[in-house]
Amino acid sequence: MSQFYRKQTFQEIKFLSELRYNPTSGGPCDHMGGMARILVGTTDGIHEVGDSGRRGAIRHPGRDVTAVAPEHNQLWAILDGREIWHTAGMDWSHVADTDGLQATCLAGTRAGLVVGTSEAHLFRVAGEGLEPVAAFDEAPGRERWFTPWGGPPDTRSVSEDDEAVYVNVHVGGILRSEDSGRTWQPTLPIETDVHKVLARPGRLYAASARGLAVSPDRGHGWTFHDEGLHAGYCRAVAVCGDTLLLSAAEGPRGRRSALYRGNLDGASLRHGGRGLPEFFGAHIDSLCLDAVPSGELAAFGLPDGSVYASLDQGESWELVASGLPRINSVLTVP
Repeated sequence: MSQFYRKQTFQEIKFLSELRYNPTSGGPCDHMGGMARILVGTTDGIHEVGDSGRRGAIRHPGRDVTAVAPEHNQLWAILDGREIWHTAGMDWSHVADTDGLQATCLAGTRAGLVVGTSEAHLFRVAGEGLEPVAAFDEAPGRERWFTPWGGPPDTRSVSEDDEAVYVNVHVGGILRSEDSGRTWQPTLPIETDVHKVLARPGRLYAASARGLAVSPDRGHGWTFHDEGLHAGYCRAVAVCGDTLLLSAAEGPRGRRSALYRGNLDGASLRHGGRGLPEFFGAHIDSLCLDAVPSGELAAFGLPDGSVYASLDQGESWELVASGLPRINSVLTVP
């Protein structure tokens, strides 16, 4: 274990309220000591969470925050399922609305700040509004996208690596764009029920209803893993340093949900870590597991308002908050 992990404690985690606005650059200064921070999107605002129930300021109280995402040193958020908000410092501004569609996810990418919505659309922030990513509406196989219950599909998650942007449609597999959104190609059979796509250098991951899918070549070929899992219905995946984190449950209702950790190749998945119960009664959902890629911090949240965090790449965990409003998303920010 590195010296960093031996020395750092939960008392040293710094949060958004400790940022100071830099009037010269127009953006937030580095947070104290280079520590990471946890931002929790809930049905009652964005909460900053510390150790032993310590909590920072609440941003957007009374608003249902679906997702929070970084773009360089800035933050974006979805409020009440339709409003897109942005901050480059201490103040937030309302940028755009999705006009009749539910915003489901957002991400800063080489294609711009993109927003996924209900009915499987993709938009890009342009000036003071949103513009549709027209090529996504013409993606191959779109007419066959579906949901298991018969409703229209959704754009569920977005990620990128050094070469491409990836968008997960539920249900419609994962689409890849290598030209900043001008064209899109499927990477998995449309019938593959994917709940989260995650791109990291050299590998592409998908948490799916049939286990963890891993691709070493940007989605041209895939290997599915369920060895070591008590059940194969996976909702969330994250990478923390040299460790892969994955959530799995016994089906879409989240029965006997658990966290797993393993190597970056997706093999040798092991149940939990010190400090975690064997099972949870609800999903660790797609946007509710996150980690700093370099390894400083991992965190996840549960619908009951509990937040767990790890400073040693998932070897051990601590319950750092309970009783928060229902959790929609968790973001770790270096």
